Amino acid sequence: MTKSILITGTSSGLGIAIAVQAASAGHVVYATMRNLDKRAALDAAADAAGVTLNVLPLDVQDSDSVTTAVAQVVAEQGGIDVLINNAGAGFVRSTEQASEADMAWVMDVNFMGVVRCTKAVIGHMRQARAGHIINISSVGGLVGQPFNEVYCAAKFAVEGYTEAMASYITPSFGVHFTCVEPGGIASEFANNVLAHVAETGGMLEDEYLPILQNYIGGAESRQGGDIYQTAEEVAEIVMTCVEAEDPPIRLRTSKWGEAFCRLKTDLDPDGRKLQAQVIKQFLS
Repeated sequence: MTKSILITGTSSGLGIAIAVQAASAGHVVYATMRNLDKRAALDAAADAAGVTLNVLPLDVQDSDSVTTAVAQVVAEQGGIDVLINNAGAGFVRSTEQASEADMAWVMDVNFMGVVRCTKAVIGHMRQARAGHIINISSVGGLVGQPFNEVYCAAKFAVEGYTEAMASYITPSFGVHFTCVEPGGIASEFANNVLAHVAETGGMLEDEYLPILQNYIGGAESRQGGDIYQTAEEVAEIVMTCVEAEDPPIRLRTSKWGEAFCRLKTDLDPDGRKLQAQVIKQFLS
């Protein structure tokens, strides 16, 4: 069945891969990004795949931008079948070193961006008694990692938000929620980490420096290992979720991710048991 799909953060990487694969599967895709001046890579990928995308501006940090984009899709398609909250940003800095402004930005992009977009579409999906909201989380939404505490906190928030919405909106209105939890995506991770550290003041000469150097060196050494997937491989997992009649609440995208999170997920890998328990506890 052809679905109307709205995707955020499609100027690079995973967002591009999801948009192209969704369009290749025959869906009507609205690919969005904050700055349309950065659409060249998306257009090139669409051309190479021979697919057509509807490209719109959408800044997840701006409620007016979000509601404008959603209104256009609803006006043109009559509704939105799938929202994929993909826009996000990494952040590598200890709490002691990070500014409050930096931390507020990370939370706003990664968590409040998901909330703004969900808030804009959920009423349409509720009235249709159908829909699917897929939040691109991370294994960092299940397991805290060095120097990523603020980023992990944002992704933990996305996980809790998704679980809570699924506990009453799914059984009441038929709208599904899923957190997709990739491990590393092979997009020059270590270089991106270094660039971001440089942009936010560089490696500070303090007691954290040798620990940070060890972390970055480890990320470099793991390149090419089984931690990292391509954006296209992760997008394939996202698309299985898009097509599922009864999608899971959480979904890792690799064997490495499953193993990494196993201590937290073994009893309930897809989140359905916990959903049932919460519904029974609070809504029966």
